[in-house]
Amino acid sequence: MRIGELSRRTGVNPRLLRYYEGQGLLTSERDANDYRRYGADAVERVTRIRELLAGGLTTEAIRDLLPCAQGGPGLLACDHSVGVLDGQLSRVEEQMAELARRREALLDVASAMRPETLGAPGA
Repeated sequence: MRIGELSRRTGVNPRLLRYYEGQGLLTSERDANDYRRYGADAVERVTRIRELLAGGLTTEAIRDLLPCAQGGPGLLACDHSVGVLDGQLSRVEEQMAELARRREALLDVASAMRPETLGAPGA
């Protein structure tokens, strides 16, 4: 399939697909007119790339993980892939805890600034 069709099927801009190719995440063949042609697995591969990017992984980490993720959803055959994903999960959990602390701080400030709080005795 050509880049326009891959873009339509994945919802990913052609420029971004070319970027993925430049980063070694996606491969294509060139036809006689020098147009990019992607294989049948390209839609699944782009979907997997998007999932991993949404999880906060870098393109470099994704490039290392993609060979492990071939063969269907959830299949991660390389030993190092679980460690990479566990590390990213730990970072996401730390970020979530920090965001929860920030949320609580903002809620405390907002509560203290509400008109009903400002006029209360002892305020």
